Amino acid sequence: MSSPHRIYVGSFTDAIYTLEFHPSPPDSDSPTLKFLGKTHVGPNPSWIARHPSDISLVFTGLEQENGEIAVIKYGQEAEGVVIARAKSGGSGPCSLLATEDELLIGNYSSGTIATLPISTEPPFVLSPKPWTLSMPFERPGPNKARQACSHPHQVIFSNIDTTSPERELLVPDLGADKVWRLKKGGDGRWTICGYLQCESGGGPRHVVTCGKTLYTLLELTSKVSVHSFPPTDTSPPLKWLSTLQAPPPAPHSMTTAEILLPAPNATFSVPYIYVSNRDDPNPEGDTIGIFSLANGETEPELVTEVRTGLKHLRGMSFGGEDNKWLIAGGVEGGGVKIFERVRGGKDLRAVANLGRDVVPRPTSFLWV
Repeated sequence: MSSPHRIYVGSFTDAIYTLEFHPSPPDSDSPTLKFLGKTHVGPNPSWIARHPSDISLVFTGLEQENGEIAVIKYGQEAEGVVIARAKSGGSGPCSLLATEDELLIGNYSSGTIATLPISTEPPFVLSPKPWTLSMPFERPGPNKARQACSHPHQVIFSNIDTTSPERELLVPDLGADKVWRLKKGGDGRWTICGYLQCESGGGPRHVVTCGKTLYTLLELTSKVSVHSFPPTDTSPPLKWLSTLQAPPPAPHSMTTAEILLPAPNATFSVPYIYVSNRDDPNPEGDTIGIFSLANGETEPELVTEVRTGLKHLRGMSFGGEDNKWLIAGGVEGGGVKIFERVRGGKDLRAVANLGRDVVPRPTSFLWV
């Protein structure tokens, strides 16, 4: 019998919600999803990240003009305790990445990335003032409303095997239509060492990798771009693919939000890319597009679109044994749902849900 899983949920409210998902509860024939409690932290804790070695420590960014970071300590109880706060080094912190001794922050609205020294012991945040780096910006992009300045939307380490022993940081910049590449200099500070050019007006939001290939989700044009990595220059990607099987004629209001590529395992041997599409006018809600890599890592193929019943599908995350389960949420409706991967990962089946009255405006998820 499978054990229950605890899941934390970031949101566009003032709280992080704690849920429990049980794949095979003893008193039910179907999986169950329950609300356990919530932790009030401040406005819009939209992104949550866990410390790599102390899983009781969770970091969140309060996505507001005067950006703030909160550190939450969780125990056996469903509610956590805020144990530290710090400035985010900008406005609109929308992405966090925690290492053993450093918290990396992407500040969307101010066009900056920042770092804070952290510890698993008090005071947890070792400096009240973050180090910041303003991202380069040449000119406004084609989408005047969304590309008037730099908008770093994610901070994530590249896991592509290169010849360099140094870790490389990737920062998709929605405003600049670039994915910035950064490495640490001799002074221990992150510095830009290159970039990948994306489609003009595409608005890169998030990235994933497989083998020696980088996939970038273009929020503003609902596409996935494919780059060989590491690139030898700033040449354009190998190809762009729509995240929709029947894309509406441009211009349209649909966008994308999340891209995931769980590593193959014994249960799911073929890699698939999962993309959340947002603001579909269909009354059955937004879709999750599924790309197969069966033809090779540079040849993704959109094979399935799954209707979710969710509105403005922003965040989703895999968890459980062999990443069998996917949790997703609708900011504007539908609450949160758990999907089971079926047909070897080629499709999804909804198995449990909670309404928006229980978990309002969900934005991100963290499996414990």
